Amino acid sequence: MTERQKDRPWLMRTYAGHSTAEASNELYRRNLAKGQTGLSVAFDLPTQTGYDPDHVLARGEVGRVGVPVSHLGDMRRLFQDIPLEQMNTSMTINATAMWLLALYQVVAEEQGADPGKLQGTTQNDIVKEYLSRGTHVFPPGPSLRLTTDMITYTVNRIPKWNPINICSYHLQEAGATPVQEIAYAMSTAIAVLDAVRDSGQVPEEKFGAVVARISFFVNAGVRFIEEMCKMRAFGRIWDRVTRERYGITDAKQRRFRYGVQVNSLGLTEAQPENNVQRIVLEMLAVTLSKDARARAVQLPAWNEALGLPRPWDQQWSLRIQQVLAHESDLLEYEDIFAGSHVIEAKVDELVADSLAEMDRIEQMGGAMAAVESGYLKSELVSSHAERRARIEAGDEKIVGVNVYETTEPNPLTADLDGAIMTVDPANEAKVVAALHEWRDNRDEPRATEALAALKKAAAGTENLMEATVECARAGVTTGEWSWALRDVFGEFRAPTGVSSAPVAVTAEEGSPLALVREKTARTAEDLGVGRLRLLVGKPGLDGHSNGAEQIAVRARDAGFEVVYQGIRLTPEQIVSAAVAEDVHCVGLSILSGSHAELVPDVLVRLRRTGAGDIPVIAGGIIPPADAEALIGAGVAAVFTPKDFGITEIIGRIVDEIRKANKLDPLEVPA
Repeated sequence: MTERQKDRPWLMRTYAGHSTAEASNELYRRNLAKGQTGLSVAFDLPTQTGYDPDHVLARGEVGRVGVPVSHLGDMRRLFQDIPLEQMNTSMTINATAMWLLALYQVVAEEQGADPGKLQGTTQNDIVKEYLSRGTHVFPPGPSLRLTTDMITYTVNRIPKWNPINICSYHLQEAGATPVQEIAYAMSTAIAVLDAVRDSGQVPEEKFGAVVARISFFVNAGVRFIEEMCKMRAFGRIWDRVTRERYGITDAKQRRFRYGVQVNSLGLTEAQPENNVQRIVLEMLAVTLSKDARARAVQLPAWNEALGLPRPWDQQWSLRIQQVLAHESDLLEYEDIFAGSHVIEAKVDELVADSLAEMDRIEQMGGAMAAVESGYLKSELVSSHAERRARIEAGDEKIVGVNVYETTEPNPLTADLDGAIMTVDPANEAKVVAALHEWRDNRDEPRATEALAALKKAAAGTENLMEATVECARAGVTTGEWSWALRDVFGEFRAPTGVSSAPVAVTAEEGSPLALVREKTARTAEDLGVGRLRLLVGKPGLDGHSNGAEQIAVRARDAGFEVVYQGIRLTPEQIVSAAVAEDVHCVGLSILSGSHAELVPDVLVRLRRTGAGDIPVIAGGIIPPADAEALIGAGVAAVFTPKDFGITEIIGRIVDEIRKANKLDPLEVPA
């Protein structure tokens, strides 16, 4: 041990929540007992997108990817026996962030906590929802107002709370390069700070307090040298922006404050044991260098590409952090990369390129304008397509996927269905029944009055947080709060970026794509149509559209006419579109676990309309037993993350179209 005092470890979290508030509370208390030092709450998709569990779009989604929180009673139960005044809680919530913070505040007050002492973070970055994660509800303007109102409220009432996490994490998951990740996140932060400044709700002398509470949530990929340099570049640019654009003179208020979830996009279904070393390398990117060290870290589990991790899997990820922090000598030294000319050169390059991209966005009118124009989304779809093309070509190597694919039998996945956690399908009915009981027993006149006051505030200009807190106290539900604002603000369907994405894979003579194009053209000719038509559908509330977009782009490049209407559709809407467009195949993409409920529904509805001969394929995180069940129900083919060859998938789709139409197989390799 050196004489220098050892640094305090970062906050250690596990992103968790499932089934019910009761089950999640038990999980949180177990994790805290294991040495976790903060909570990171995963909410289910209905909660994130402002629907109650009994809404048609919530079907199959309740409690799947997080905990359902429909009202104050759920929030009370979620944090029962967890003293919130002593806790640091991160909540991954965006469109409904104001609502969940209001519930959290009221529960904390019921516990006797002083709101001024509450510590934690609401994610609350809506821009990246339009671009990658898909849990947006309202248009950009009203969404920015909700964010602004929350920030100004917390600065005055909950001053230790981080009201927003500017999230570059999800941008990298959607294909962003390091430069795009920095530039888009910084441009979002500028849009938010400009809106707060221009709202007039914060005196100029207190604006430094606003800047000091802006935090970031960053992705760390496996290229850990580049990722570490990215963090240094982030810090330099943030210091420059806050000093030059906003005149912040206090260096402490200009500090770049960030937490990290290491990359989940890079986790593989094939040879999933390799994910452990990937997670460790990604963690090192944001811990090794003191000057680029995260304030909070959460690691995924090794089996997240297979399904929902079990408590033991999450414990393993927590132990990885604990070994580094407590067994190694990492925290005993100053920055070990200081003075490295290699690191400095890479940081300088990232800073220069990121500032240039930020200037380009500024000239468009800022981040919100770049969202509405479709520029940011099309750039991400393009960069993601380029990355997928490099993987397919073998230029970007992924161990166990496109190189070193031979493997010994894996004892971790010998019982694959037992290697992940499953949510009881009966859980949804219990949650819905509990919701109805809550509505029946609340003070209905008070709830009605609170919702009317919220709508009146939304139609005017007053801060919406006070009205939202009263809704929480009055027993209003998540769906009711959201629908009140939908009535005033409307809803927003973000650009898909598919039509404007450039060709990522060449179709030179003899290439795999050229062969698939030939197969596609010949099949269209055999069917007597101009082009084959493929509908790519996203049923339910899963907003992770990256895979669907890549299939749509590659199918377009292979000669298909593609029908893609974006995310958040009911099975009924998908079937109506399939019939109206007279498509030759329906492709469904679901990563939230609701495939067992929604895919068979699409099949049944197609048969009812007389279109049961249209082949349906499914893609997503689908366990083997579920895949067998879907095939048994009539799905033509199931694709999971191990099927990384998109051109090959398109070729398989053509094969299924030929089979469904009783055409002879083509001897065109693809």
